[in-house]
Amino acid sequence: MSNKTSIGEKKHWMGVRSMEIPKLVKVKQYFSAEKLADIEGAVYQEIEESGVVIKPNAKIAITVGSRGIANIALITRAIVRSVKKMGGEPFVVPAMGSHGGATPAGQVEVLRSYGVTEEFVEALIRSSLQVVELPSDGLPCRVYMDKFSAEADGTIVMNRVKAHTDFHGPLESGMLKMLVIGLGNHKQATEIHRYGVCGLKKLIPLVARQILRHGNIIMGLGIVENSYDETLLVKAMRPEAIEREEMKLLELSKQVMPGLPVETLDVLLVDRIGKDISGTGLDTNIIGRIGIDTEQDLEKPQIKRIVITDLTDASHGNSVGMGLADIMTERLQSKIDFHATYENVLTSTFVQRGKMPIVARDARTALKYALRTCGPVTPETVRIIRIQDTLHLGEMYLSQAVCEEIRNRSNIEVCGDYINIFDEGGELISG
Repeated sequence: MSNKTSIGEKKHWMGVRSMEIPKLVKVKQYFSAEKLADIEGAVYQEIEESGVVIKPNAKIAITVGSRGIANIALITRAIVRSVKKMGGEPFVVPAMGSHGGATPAGQVEVLRSYGVTEEFVEALIRSSLQVVELPSDGLPCRVYMDKFSAEADGTIVMNRVKAHTDFHGPLESGMLKMLVIGLGNHKQATEIHRYGVCGLKKLIPLVARQILRHGNIIMGLGIVENSYDETLLVKAMRPEAIEREEMKLLELSKQVMPGLPVETLDVLLVDRIGKDISGTGLDTNIIGRIGIDTEQDLEKPQIKRIVITDLTDASHGNSVGMGLADIMTERLQSKIDFHATYENVLTSTFVQRGKMPIVARDARTALKYALRTCGPVTPETVRIIRIQDTLHLGEMYLSQAVCEEIRNRSNIEVCGDYINIFDEGGELISG
């Protein structure tokens, strides 16, 4: 076989390396928009119908985590008011493991960024990384619970129920996880994560049962969101029903979870990553990459290169998940708090997610770098999608090849013409 390359082939490959960045077109992707019209009213009704009993002047802890849950401040206030109506004295405890830099002040700041302040929720926030130990009854790990919560007369555990970013099973990310990784603070998070994915998948349910058995949990409140990051459902449940009901809520959550409109891409261009977007910065269920040595990536989508360009302010410098991408910008790099990032990554033990991608001067350069590594593509054939983040997939920008594939679908609306998505400084245009 000849090793010679024709002049035409040489010109083609030179064209690939210096390919002009294609223009993209904005599209809207429609999902079911069903949501709760009266969130506070739904919370009041659920708590009333749950049959939970609170004695007069009982001190009741309410867990609030570090995830970017829609209407979290409103939901928290509704729980506070319900507890007060029954004669209790509620207070909020940050339940977020090692997040917020694993400091009490840092965790209060995370809550404040979500609008969960003492003034708004009408209750004190009591933040401490101190824990008490509960009986482990033969488990391979120790069992902990936040000290303020454990010393209260009762605890209400609240969390969104959704697919986990590290594994899949009948119980993934929800109230059981909040009981263990969240309410156990940094110490319990470290204890569980020592066992890797096995700890998350197998130990969390076992440890959660110990907390339900020996702790003071009086109620769980599960939240499910629709494809637009809006509150679809709230469900209050007694402690003995939490595990069973969480399984049902997880099934519903997966049914309404959004996704990319195609299964193969050359480049996914992501405006921002962040802890308020996903616990892993980028939702692994959306990008198909897990970033854990012992776990296989998802079969779909298949994405050659992922480019990330910014970090949300609500992440407070925690850029966990950057290791799931291939290229990032100097803008994002400048916002990284390495202490907060590494504390989160090392606690999880999933170090791949904390590795730094190739750094480009700006977003346009980052996309150029990505295109140089995608093989023999042209502006007409390259498959690019630009999204705001992995939580918001209702609007996006598509290259010609992707748009032509999906434009006739009933849930797709093409908006306008193909445009240059970069400004004169090489950064992404808004919207």
